[in-house]
Parts: sequence; structure tokens; C-alpha cells
Amino acid sequence: MNAMKLAIPMFAAALAYGPSQGLAVPLLGDALASFAVLGAAGVTNVPTSTIGGNLGSSPNASVGGGYVFTSGSLQANTALAQQAQLDLDAAIGAVNAGGADFTIAAGNGNLDAFQAANGGTLAPGTYDVGAGTSNLLTSITLNGGGSNTAVWRFRFSSTFIMSEGSDVNVINVGDGSGVGIYWFADSAATLNGDTLVGNVFARQLISSNGGLTLGCGRLASAEAQVTLIMDTISLGCTGFENSGGFDQGVDVGSGGEGGSGGKVVNSVPEPATLLLFGFGLAGLLASRKRLFPVA
Repeated sequence: MNAMKLAIPMFAAALAYGPSQGLAVPLLGDALASFAVLGAAGVTNVPTSTIGGNLGSSPNASVGGGYVFTSGSLQANTALAQQAQLDLDAAIGAVNAGGADFTIAAGNGNLDAFQAANGGTLAPGTYDVGAGTSNLLTSITLNGGGSNTAVWRFRFSSTFIMSEGSDVNVINVGDGSGVGIYWFADSAATLNGDTLVGNVFARQLISSNGGLTLGCGRLASAEAQVTLIMDTISLGCTGFENSGGFDQGVDVGSGGEGGSGGKVVNSVPEPATLLLFGFGLAGLLASRKRLFPVA
């Protein structure tokens, strides 16, 4: 009986402070998370580009020069760059897992038009975008609807193309600490716009025509080069200093819900889990009393 009396307050404590259930796993590995720019076949640059985070390439060790680092360093086929490429393979697999919430057909793969037809902003979710002359013509706004765990996945079946003068804005996501934004191109990424946020993953070449500013994320090519022309690429960004580079986890099948990214997220465990935990704890205390009776 005494064991049960002890178990009740301990069970209550477990209810309040016990391990959270059902959290999404972080998407990026630690190595990839440290990179602002990662190539497979090298990185080229027309000076000067400003980099906030590591810049490297693997297995090709060519990383060029003409950079100003606000943080991070060059990683020319180092062990860190090699691990980052393995992390990238896993991240691409995670981004491409699961179905789409929205599908934009090939020949009309235009995010601007989709945005205009759906309330003027883009809600969190997974977008499958077909091949198009340009996927982003002017300006789009990612609206988190007040959620600080909003996740967007844009999956381009061919090339991700930003037109000159285009940009991407993020609103209504709190401090961004749980936000994930991913742009995956199954071919190349041609980023001729002005500003972009989030993580750009491509199998082939990632390039700009110069002067791109990308914050809260990174550029990473799994098989080819990244070419820079007086660009600014940084994991950090103004207004979302706690974002961690918009690299939070994706709970596949959750409809775009973000994960913990290594942070503690308040979540209520399932009642059945708590009940089993309470009975198990009571049984453990009762067994302990039988083995070690009080004199």
C-alpha cells in the first residue's frame, strides 16, 4: 500500500515532466548543420562572397577563395565535409519521404500563381512542383499562421528556378526556433532572385547570377558544384536569430508539423503510455519493498 502511495505523486511528476512522445526527429545531421555552402564537385566564387558558416566540398576538395567569413571556415574534403555529404544524402531522403499536401503540375510550376489563387500566401506543408520555365517569378510569402513549428517542403521534379527580382519572405512563425524550410531540386537550382530563406538541396549544380542573399539556411549540392558570384549565404538571419538555419525536423505524415531540432518541445504523452509507466513504477516500488523490508 505504501508503495502505491509513493507511486501516485511520482506518477503525477511523470505526467508533468516525463519524456515527450511523438516528436519529430531532427532533419539535418550535426555536420551538415554547420555548413552554409557544401558542394560535391567543388565550390567556385567570383569575389567577394560573404559566408556565415562552414564552406566546403567533398569528395572534390576545390573550394576556391575570395570569401569573407562571419563565422565558420573552409573545409576542403575534410572529415567534416565528408560527413556532411552523408548527412545531405539522409536529409534529401527525409525531404522526399511521404506524400504531398499540394501539387503544382508541370507546365504550370509557378509558385506565384499558386499563391495568388490560394489566399495570397503559402501555408506550411509539402509542395510537389512540376517543371516550369520559372518556379518563382516575383515574391512569395510563407505564412506560418502563428505556429513556431511550421515546416515547408518544396520538391521540384526538375530545376528550381528563381527569376531576377524575385524574393521569399516568412511571417507568423514566432522566433523561428522550430521552423523548417527546404527547397529540393531533383536536377539543378538556378537562383537568380534577390533574397531567399531556408535550405536549398540539389542533386546537380547550384548557381546564381550574382548578388543573392540567402539567410536562415544553406546551399548544398549532392553531386555537383556550387557556384557563387558576390553572394551572401548565412545560417543566421535577422529577426529569426533562434532559427538554427530553419533546419528543424520533419515528422513525415504529420501534415508539415515541425520537430524539436534537438530542443525540448512541450508535448503531452499518450494516456496509455502514462498508465503503463505508472503501473510499472508501482510494481518496481513494491518489489523493492519485498527485497529490502524496512526494519
